Amino acid sequence: MRYVILGTAGHIDHGKSSLVKALTGIDPDRLKEEKERGITIDLGFADLTYPEGLAVGIVDVPGHERLVRNMLAGAGGIDLVLLVIAADEGIMPQSREHLYICNLLKIKSGLIAITKADLVEKEWLELVSDEVRAFVKGTFLEGTEIIPVSSKTGINLDVLKEKIKEVALKVEPKPTKGLFRLPIDRVFTLKGFGTVVTGTAMSGSISVDEPVEILPSRISSKVRGLHSHGRSIQTAYAGQRVAINLQGVEKEEIKRGDAVVLPGRFTPTKTIDAKVELLSDAPVLKSKSLVHFHLGTSETIARVILYDKEELKAGEGCFCQFRLQEPLISMSGDRYIIRRFSPVDTIGGGEVLDPAPSRRRRKEGVDDLKVFENGMLDEKIAMKVKKASLHGIPISLIEGWIKAEIPSIKDSIRLLKEKGIVIHFEDTLLHSSAFSAFRETVNSALNDFHKRNPLKPGMPKEELKTYLRVEQKIFNSLINSLKDVVIDKEVIRSAGFKVALSEADETSKTKILGLLDKSGFQPPTKEELSSTLSIDQKQLGDILKLMAKEGSLVRINESIYLTAPAYKKMIDSLKNFFSKKPEMTVADFRDILGTTRKYALPFLEYLDSNKVTLRVGDVRKFLLKGSQPLFPDLKP
Repeated sequence: MRYVILGTAGHIDHGKSSLVKALTGIDPDRLKEEKERGITIDLGFADLTYPEGLAVGIVDVPGHERLVRNMLAGAGGIDLVLLVIAADEGIMPQSREHLYICNLLKIKSGLIAITKADLVEKEWLELVSDEVRAFVKGTFLEGTEIIPVSSKTGINLDVLKEKIKEVALKVEPKPTKGLFRLPIDRVFTLKGFGTVVTGTAMSGSISVDEPVEILPSRISSKVRGLHSHGRSIQTAYAGQRVAINLQGVEKEEIKRGDAVVLPGRFTPTKTIDAKVELLSDAPVLKSKSLVHFHLGTSETIARVILYDKEELKAGEGCFCQFRLQEPLISMSGDRYIIRRFSPVDTIGGGEVLDPAPSRRRRKEGVDDLKVFENGMLDEKIAMKVKKASLHGIPISLIEGWIKAEIPSIKDSIRLLKEKGIVIHFEDTLLHSSAFSAFRETVNSALNDFHKRNPLKPGMPKEELKTYLRVEQKIFNSLINSLKDVVIDKEVIRSAGFKVALSEADETSKTKILGLLDKSGFQPPTKEELSSTLSIDQKQLGDILKLMAKEGSLVRINESIYLTAPAYKKMIDSLKNFFSKKPEMTVADFRDILGTTRKYALPFLEYLDSNKVTLRVGDVRKFLLKGSQPLFPDLKP
């Protein structure tokens, strides 16, 4: 089946609902108040099915000026419009506003019906037809055939049906291979079924039992059942009017303006970068003005920030940002309408360019928005990834960012990867320019660190990550891909860096060895060495760590170091003791080394932690075997 959505448009009491009923046999006025008052208050729905495998869903909109907000909730998913003008009244205010809205939404196809043709004479009908031709000149309806009809007598209803089929078959179908998205226009409950929502499927497909998410309410659910064009279905496709029976959701939790989408792909937004265009008779729009913002079935208040302008005059357009009062779901390529804050009337609309914009600096310009407006799909994706900088952007969010079919997005990403424009880390895309900047920043940071800390083996990874302000997952992927750095556990250094002692440091090293060797098992602490040798404690700490890494010293704790020969002597003394006795007390150990309890305890703690000895109550047992290394804390 081919699915197309037709929407009515026109002034109140021009016979839109009556015409829909005459064409389909379905009364779109479903509310009791609508039937009592004889006017359409909210959206109504019907459908036409043709033998050629064409199903036309019809959205009937209210024509009263105070109900334009309801009309807009139904206009977002329309593929073609049926402009209805009554023969006895001609063009009226909402005839104009509805046509302006359809024009701003870039609806490309339509038909014009002059209703109540049975109430006027032929000459009058011709005058009205001429007036309508002049009225639609310059719009997408220019040149469209005008069909006089009567819902009461049936004049030309068959002709109109046939024309609807002809136009509908030429409509470009909605993207069935995109992500499923259905803006909700109606919520109700059915006994035995629970909560049901309806709307026009804007893209993709969904099947019974599939998981869904309702945004921006952030409700997880599952499709319990699907209904379209008067029958139950297993799968719903883009272009269909669909009723979805949701599992485990209360009616009060969701509302018109929410959207049913695939989970994990869409992010609610309160900031949108866009192109705005004002109608030719619109009042001046000043930057920072409040407007009513309509997108899909949603409506909210927004403050508009004009880029490079302080005000926009009638008929003009520019790039801008909308800061929304309430979050909504949007994609790059969506169309929207704005209405004046007060008095409320339609003043313009445009295209969403970036529904999740990065923070923009004034000097930055709007080159990215020019690409989003006119670029090819791969260019738009490349620019979005570039704007994400070092944070990158998951492919799943790219798919939920732009109105395009998933195969086309994947083809564009593959092309960008082949050209070396983007780099793929797990599910995340990073622009090559961001990766180059990352490498340069890392090398610069490491070089600076090495200059300031010539005796340290490298920069702590956590310090570098904090400096770069990158998430852990991205940092690990990027740093591991660099060939000009060396990662040693939690330390990173430049590939060409080697610790090099100065002549003064070499002298200090000799003096340290002399002092420690002379003191045996009562070595001076780091603080005492610093004072005796007049060396800054930070610098001394770096020298001691280097000597421990080289193997000339053994680090007992932060303050105490032993020379390698002294440590070997300690181990030999232990072996000799334990060859005669199975257990050793602290006093025994103190006497073996000829030291004091002040040193004996930290020595034993070191031996315990390195599994040379094992503490059992107040005694130690010997664990060191002949195959174990002498210096267990050092690399072979």
